[in-house]
Amino acid sequence: MGTTSMNMKLKGLSTVFFLTLRVGVVFGDMSFSFPEEMERGSVVGNIAKDLGLDVSKLSARKARIDAEGNNKRYCDINLADGDLIVADRIDREALCAKRASCMLRQELVLENPLELHRISLNIIDINDNAPQFKKDTINIEIRESADKGNRFRLDEAHDADIGQNAVQSYVLQPNSNFILNIQTTSSGIKYGELVLDKELDREEQKEMQLLLTALDGGSPQRSGIITIDVTVLDANDNAPVFNQAVYEASLPENSPLKTHVITVSATDADEGVNGEVTYEFSQISDDSRKLFSLDHSTGEITVIGDVDFEEENKYEMFVEAKDGYGLSSDAKVIISLTDANDNAPFITLKSLTNPVPENVSPGTEVGIINVQDRDSEQNRQVYCFIQQNVPFKLIPSIKNYYSLVTTEKLDRELIPDYNITVTARDEGSPPLSSIKTIQVAIADVNDNPPVFDERSYSTYVSENVKSGHILCSVSARDPDWRQNGTVIYSILPSAADGAQASSFLSINGENGDIQSLRSFDYEQFRSFKVYVLARDNGSPPLSSNVTVSVFITDVNDNTPQILYPAPEGNSFMTELVPKAAQGGSLVSKVIAVDGDSGQNAWLSYQIIKSTDPGLFKIDLHSGEIRTQRDISDSDNMKQNIVVAVKDNGQPSLSATCSMFLLISDNLAEVPELKDMAYEDSSSKLTSYLIIALVSVSTFFLTFIIIILGLRFCRRRKPRLLFDGAVAIPSSYLPPNYTDVDGTGTLRSTYNYDAYLTTGSRTSDFKFVTSYNDNTLPADQTLRKNPTDFEEVFGDLDVSPEVGMFPVHGAECTLKTLAQVALWAVLYGVCRCIDLKVQLITAASAVLSQIIYQECAAR
Repeated sequence: MGTTSMNMKLKGLSTVFFLTLRVGVVFGDMSFSFPEEMERGSVVGNIAKDLGLDVSKLSARKARIDAEGNNKRYCDINLADGDLIVADRIDREALCAKRASCMLRQELVLENPLELHRISLNIIDINDNAPQFKKDTINIEIRESADKGNRFRLDEAHDADIGQNAVQSYVLQPNSNFILNIQTTSSGIKYGELVLDKELDREEQKEMQLLLTALDGGSPQRSGIITIDVTVLDANDNAPVFNQAVYEASLPENSPLKTHVITVSATDADEGVNGEVTYEFSQISDDSRKLFSLDHSTGEITVIGDVDFEEENKYEMFVEAKDGYGLSSDAKVIISLTDANDNAPFITLKSLTNPVPENVSPGTEVGIINVQDRDSEQNRQVYCFIQQNVPFKLIPSIKNYYSLVTTEKLDRELIPDYNITVTARDEGSPPLSSIKTIQVAIADVNDNPPVFDERSYSTYVSENVKSGHILCSVSARDPDWRQNGTVIYSILPSAADGAQASSFLSINGENGDIQSLRSFDYEQFRSFKVYVLARDNGSPPLSSNVTVSVFITDVNDNTPQILYPAPEGNSFMTELVPKAAQGGSLVSKVIAVDGDSGQNAWLSYQIIKSTDPGLFKIDLHSGEIRTQRDISDSDNMKQNIVVAVKDNGQPSLSATCSMFLLISDNLAEVPELKDMAYEDSSSKLTSYLIIALVSVSTFFLTFIIIILGLRFCRRRKPRLLFDGAVAIPSSYLPPNYTDVDGTGTLRSTYNYDAYLTTGSRTSDFKFVTSYNDNTLPADQTLRKNPTDFEEVFGDLDVSPEVGMFPVHGAECTLKTLAQVALWAVLYGVCRCIDLKVQLITAASAVLSQIIYQECAAR
């Protein structure tokens, strides 16, 4: 069959191509004719050549053959060369039965852009079926009285092939009584008739057997044989006659079993046995025989199988009516099925882009869907839709194709995938529908920068912490996926205390742990800021930054510093305490500061050693030294006190200083001080002192003239030593030290009495009184007569009744001027011999305050 079939294919192959443009999409029809039963892989034609397509683009455009109206695909396309090849066995008889034209509908689908071409496959019949009779034997009863020329119809042979390959002729075995006459019905069916050529003689031959051969017109020719048994009977001269030549009936599909279809009827003019008519199918297909039955007595046709409009919508058969002695006639029965909406639409996903990038623009096509319904007419009309609340929609494309497109921007971080439910519903009554779920995953795009958990970070670290200490940890989250969501941390360049922040801190790029690279000093700087950058690994990378504030907490690493009295050096520092001092009187004060802060700078004072432990006490917080009791004559004139100053840190740090106290009303009573001064002086000091005295004397005389000119002033109490409120100048304190009221570290104002050792370069000043009520007043501690200063100022003739102030006021003025001169000498000497800056500054402050108060009082 191979060579012949191929020749037939080549002879019958024809291609008709129509090209139509529709809605911007190429749409065309192609027709191919080829014989049935071709081997799989046989080439039918070249689609690419016929359509003018580029063969190299067939694979990229996903060229494929889809079946139309059924699920079976009989042809395929070779993507390498564009040939249309046979994909499955094609039996024309099974597909089209006796129809003259057997046309299969296929579709060529191309994507990007979408193209659809209809392909009509015209299946050419080949002679692959031999003629067959429905029975093996034909029984004919002929009365012997039959006249010459009587005709007796024979069963026709059935050939599944059509046209020339169907039954074309019959051949009767040679005999002496019958000849064969071939007839053709209006429908083109050929059958044989036995023609009585010689009268029968029952007594001579009662029975005879004849062979009838049916031949088709195919090449090679095929045949079928049936035996004709002829029985000679008595005369029967009338055959049954149907009341109509063609019977037509309409039957709904899916009709239940035993449903009445139609009843055929024939009558016979004979009487008795010769007039009894029976019915049987004379020509019926195997499929029809499984679906319908014929009552032999009544001629009623009923349903015995499942009739399906989608399988076959029309059935044709012939019914033979035969009388009791073999005379017969036939009639044609046509049964047409009406469609019922019994098939739900079916949805086929033809193409899908998966996953879909989240940055695709709205309106992007991501899939192609095909919807079919096997029903017909209105029941075949289908509309397709998807559920709400998904960013996709269906757009009708070509015929039963729909494009699945996006309707809005996608965000994988909100919804990583979608289950799209597609519903197809026909327009039958009642309507039927089907559902298909399509899973679409969203591919990640780096569209989200890292976001820190907090808007800013703060951390506290103790000073002197070792390098490698973890200060804090920052964390940023990126909702993107995989490398787009992988966060790397780094420190941005920034300055802190004049240096780059990267020299202070480092950060773990993976987990965001920030650790120190060196220790910190609270006294150098107390806080700084760094900026941390979080960057993802996307392309291009996205980033964000956050501020990290680092606060350094104080550690008690500074020992208290004693400002007064000086804890070091060879200065001779002595405080003078009046003999009449009462218990609770302020005699001096220890001034100390601490470089730390907070409780680490809270200082407390304690006397750890004293010549007379019961005589003096020190305030725990202010450092003020006061008498515990009244001074008595039996107390030692020289008192040495060692004071310890301790901070409140953990552990506590401390410093000590020594203070010398002299219980006396006048420096003249303590000759040891004068001797000590002379021992320490030198010739160079004397020269400086002479120069200073000359300068001061000149200033003193000028000042006396100015004072005497002021005749009227207020009355003032006589005072041996000039006291005044002196504010410790800021230059006396180290920089960066502050005092908060109530901490007890420093007091802002005190009264001073100055004591000098003649010519001494180590003279100092002392605190005598404060503004506290418990401070011992100068007029109660040191009482002197006015004549004590006559040696200095001479006899001033000032009357208590006349002038600016009384005698006591003049004495006060003279004493004040004497003190001014002495302070001037002290200041000049200190400047000349380059005494300690603290003492020079203190002396300047005291001198300035004395002059200010004296002038203000007058």
